[in-house]
Amino acid sequence: MYKTRELEAFDAYMRLGGVKLAAEHMDTSQPMISRLLSGLEDKTGFALFLRKRNRLTPTPEAFRFHQSVMRHLAGLRDLEQEAVAIANGQVGHLVIAAQPVFCDTFLLDALRRFRATHPHATVQIVDVGMAELLRMISEQRCDLAFGITLNADAFGGDARPLGRCTARCIMPKGHPLGAEDEIPLPRLRKEWFIDLSPDSPLRQRVDNMMDTIDVRRTIAAELRTLHGVVRLVERGVGVAIVDPVAIRLIDPDKVTAHRLIPEITWDIAQFVPRDRPLSAVGEAFAHAISEELESLKRQGLVV
Repeated sequence: MYKTRELEAFDAYMRLGGVKLAAEHMDTSQPMISRLLSGLEDKTGFALFLRKRNRLTPTPEAFRFHQSVMRHLAGLRDLEQEAVAIANGQVGHLVIAAQPVFCDTFLLDALRRFRATHPHATVQIVDVGMAELLRMISEQRCDLAFGITLNADAFGGDARPLGRCTARCIMPKGHPLGAEDEIPLPRLRKEWFIDLSPDSPLRQRVDNMMDTIDVRRTIAAELRTLHGVVRLVERGVGVAIVDPVAIRLIDPDKVTAHRLIPEITWDIAQFVPRDRPLSAVGEAFAHAISEELESLKRQGLVV
């Protein structure tokens, strides 16, 4: 098996044209370079040099072999650089699963922040509902996930709360209730609602709360994403109860946002598949998310 030191000595000799220069380049002695070259020649099975009067002249086979040696050494340098980059969390590929409202808001800002310091890492963000998100965690098809529930124990995931959310009611600007800072839920009894689909955890929280206070809603439309819900409210189709993060999607010239009485709350959580620790690049992305959550807290959208 070829030794890297022998290949480096051969490469230095071929590029620099002499034992003395090769020794200086490798910070070693001339006799050591001669021994390394002889050792390599013994392994190749063919003559690398013609020896006349203590002078080495490369053979045609040596020039051809040198091309392969240069490619091999370049590959080793790339490998070393890759190892350093991995150790420093600079390269890698992440699969992030998240509910749609997060994909449309703070995940985008976190990704921008992350890419500024990790330009060689790649990120795939998968827009999924909560049920599919938990399946991806259980099947270890993602590195990180972000959802609004902490009930991950049965799905093979470890969860960490990132912030507490309180639902907001959004309505078209100029709505009769628009002057109120806080709106009692019973006052929404006669309103047309734009809702998320029934399998959404947020929709289920709202349904349970409305049942508790005996308020029946009239649903004008159901959509899969809060982005679509916000757009319909902007068009005056109805009111909606949304994740506070969705306020970053609204046009304040068209929509107003209000707190509710009683409050509807839940946690934003970060999920990691159990028994699969985060890589250095994954930890860096999680840190970018934490910084974005701090920004949301400063804006009063999350506590």
